[in-house]
Amino acid sequence: MTPSDNQSFESQFDTLVKIPNQLRWNPLSFPPQGERIDFIDGLKVKCGSGDPSLKEGVVIFDYLCNASMQNRAFYSADGDMLIVPQAGTLYIKTEMGKIVVDPCEIVVIPRGIKFQVLVTTESRGYGIEVYTSHFEVPGLGPIGANGLANVRDFETPSAAFEDIEEPYQIVVKYMNKFFHSTWDHSPFDTVAWHGNYAPFKYDLRKFNCINSVTFDHPDPSIYTVLTCPSAEPGVAALDFVIFPPRWMVMEHTFRPPWYHRNCMSEYMGMIYGQYDAKGEGFLAGGSSLHSCMTGHGPDAESFVKASSVEKLSPFYFNEGLAFMFESKYMLKVAPAALETSVLQQDYIECWQKLPKLFTGTQSPAIDWNKLKEQVKAP
Repeated sequence: MTPSDNQSFESQFDTLVKIPNQLRWNPLSFPPQGERIDFIDGLKVKCGSGDPSLKEGVVIFDYLCNASMQNRAFYSADGDMLIVPQAGTLYIKTEMGKIVVDPCEIVVIPRGIKFQVLVTTESRGYGIEVYTSHFEVPGLGPIGANGLANVRDFETPSAAFEDIEEPYQIVVKYMNKFFHSTWDHSPFDTVAWHGNYAPFKYDLRKFNCINSVTFDHPDPSIYTVLTCPSAEPGVAALDFVIFPPRWMVMEHTFRPPWYHRNCMSEYMGMIYGQYDAKGEGFLAGGSSLHSCMTGHGPDAESFVKASSVEKLSPFYFNEGLAFMFESKYMLKVAPAALETSVLQQDYIECWQKLPKLFTGTQSPAIDWNKLKEQVKAP
């Protein structure tokens, strides 16, 4: 194989930047008309950590494409790849057959499986490659047999093959470097296969939420769709977590996520709508990174809104679908992701108007209407 440059997928981790700041990005703009970008050329590293040669670590990326991969296939020798479409349907050929993946669905391509991405419109989304172990559904423990992502809802490819004798470029990612070779036929000529090592997809709308029906905001691990375990029990190389439409019924409770620091790194994306802990600024197609032990939580507007509710009546949150890549690894950020115009330079301002309500003595009555006006985004 011949080394192949891919400047947009800069994943050599020694070039990435160590930065603990809270970071948030607006959505990437689609390519200008007339500029043809396929899935492989549209991969852009956001952050990552580890070493695929030791099979330890992760790399998080965005993708942006407006053209199909023509006579071109790709596989990664480094790890399993989870893809989260945000805009545009992906039509994916694999060695095991075909998969159609819409926004609100995900697809996992295991290490070493060749695939080709076809599109009919501008497409954008997120992805993560995990060098450590493989994706699996989390153990349900006291939940029992049913709940979260049910195994029966995962789908493998529809059987298909092609017998095409013409040049095909095969691109491989090997230890974070791209190589390519040319075959004289299509790699999607497998007519039969046996086993359980195959790509699969899952519809996030089938996720069965487990939640509190008494008090307290539970840990977000209750929304884990898939996990990649690490050698340390209870600490995952990666948890893929979603925050879908759901009933909110907890009493005597601050319902949005609490303010916290975490031993894990949290990378979030927005598939559609609005996240319940952010008033404005976290846009569909955008993303954020809150690193290990960096404090974060709801913005000032969301805090005041949730704190001023006089009676916590049950309500159905149906305003958006967000997800999180949560990893034990401390993530470094790609220089391009820090230099891009879509990085929100004023993100930290969303917490600057948080009111101090504790005085050390009995607090006076709070004028919530006045506070709402004070924290309202400009």
